[in-house]
Amino acid sequence: MAVDLAQSGTSAQTGTAPPGPHPVQGFNEDWLAMCIGLLVFALSLALLFGVDLLGWGITTSVWTSPAKALGAASKNYAGLPAVVSLVGTFLFMLVILGVGAKKVGVDVKKFAQGFGVVFGLSYLCWFFGSWAYIAATPNTRGAFKIGWSLNLTNESGFIIALLCGLFIGNFMPGVAAWIKEAIRPELYIKAGIVILGGFLGIAALDQRALATSVMFRGICAIIEAYLIYWPLVYFVSRKYFGFSREWAAPLASGISICGVSAAIATGGAIRARAVVPVMVSSLVVVFSVVELLILPFAAQHFLWDQPMVAGAWMGLAVKTDGAAVASGAIADSLIRAKAATMGINYSPGWVMNVAATVKVFIDIFIGVWAFVLAWVWAAKFDKTRAPGDKVKAKEIWQRFPKFVLGYVATFLIVLAIGILAPKTIGQVKGAMGQANIFRGIFFVMTFFSIGVVSNFRKLWEEGIGRLAAVYVLCLFGYIIWIGLAISWLFFHGMLPPLLKG
Repeated sequence: MAVDLAQSGTSAQTGTAPPGPHPVQGFNEDWLAMCIGLLVFALSLALLFGVDLLGWGITTSVWTSPAKALGAASKNYAGLPAVVSLVGTFLFMLVILGVGAKKVGVDVKKFAQGFGVVFGLSYLCWFFGSWAYIAATPNTRGAFKIGWSLNLTNESGFIIALLCGLFIGNFMPGVAAWIKEAIRPELYIKAGIVILGGFLGIAALDQRALATSVMFRGICAIIEAYLIYWPLVYFVSRKYFGFSREWAAPLASGISICGVSAAIATGGAIRARAVVPVMVSSLVVVFSVVELLILPFAAQHFLWDQPMVAGAWMGLAVKTDGAAVASGAIADSLIRAKAATMGINYSPGWVMNVAATVKVFIDIFIGVWAFVLAWVWAAKFDKTRAPGDKVKAKEIWQRFPKFVLGYVATFLIVLAIGILAPKTIGQVKGAMGQANIFRGIFFVMTFFSIGVVSNFRKLWEEGIGRLAAVYVLCLFGYIIWIGLAISWLFFHGMLPPLLKG
């Protein structure tokens, strides 16, 4: 397997560019995602004090006339031209991401030129995904005076962005290389998930009993998954494909737990060579795309009457944060569209929130799992560690995904505000609505970025075939189906609340 992939191809395959010459010590993309998400969240909460700081953000409605599609998020900015709102949204995101890029050692000039393309094409995909003939659901066609639609809601923009990214990544390598500094799917999705915590907090306020049940069952589900998935993949890799422990452990974590983050954390915990988690991470991205294109549609067909099962399945089966939450978003829109044809109108977001909740709990456990593996390797297999050199507690912290702290913080803050000051719930909903605009843009850029980094031909040329064989066998042989069984066990019979009116 080619070592140069570890040296020069990391950004092209995993979405994580090598750090520049002057990053801030101890500050990485994980911290950056948390800070950006919390910044957007904090600015939105200014509404509680009568100050509208984000109402100028661009919002895109389902449309038949393009001229009526765009507008400012808040009535306070109703007179603002749509093009000004759009440009303002771009510049705001460019500034906060550009400052963050400098902090992690990225060439800001190259990031800015790439980000212009990423934002522009991603938003264009979101715009076309909001066309009524694509996005309108059966219960809204009358309002648009159309006789048919694909019933996909405007989340279909995610699919279009993914396909656009795949085309660039596989057929326009020059363009992909030119914008690679801005192709950062993990950064975008993690920042979006931090903001998503506030949205989940609003949902929890509206449906406290249901939200509590989702979180409790999510914890139970991922514990079951850890205990079953990881040992099976490790055993298959070692027994039937002859991989060494150095390869089998990151492969087991990448396939069975949380994709890129888990593979990298495991590689660090066992002190594997850099090429090992990089190659596994490349596979994770590729197969996440495959799952993203298949599983939400399977869920719509077979699980439309069990939407919470579908959401948990996306969280357990799809291995990257971006693709898992994105799969949840697509499944959410597809299932709601099909249910609407049956006269059932589910509240939006619950399927996606279940997927995100399950995925976040999995992320939380990465630190714990990395510590367990670090201890096992130190005690049993690591010949480089001096006798008596014990694993330190700080290694857990080093492996822990920091953006999860932001997600939990936004959730708890919204929940606390709603409980302690119930009269402000309306304002909090408005604030989260504005923050959610930026969450949506982060998500659609994630889809586009996942597509760009998925260069199938290059990965195959790097000699990734045998690793892929393990991945195919384990993922489609039993992980998807065990994930479905666990999701059914813990979420069967739970339904999202219905839309009022």
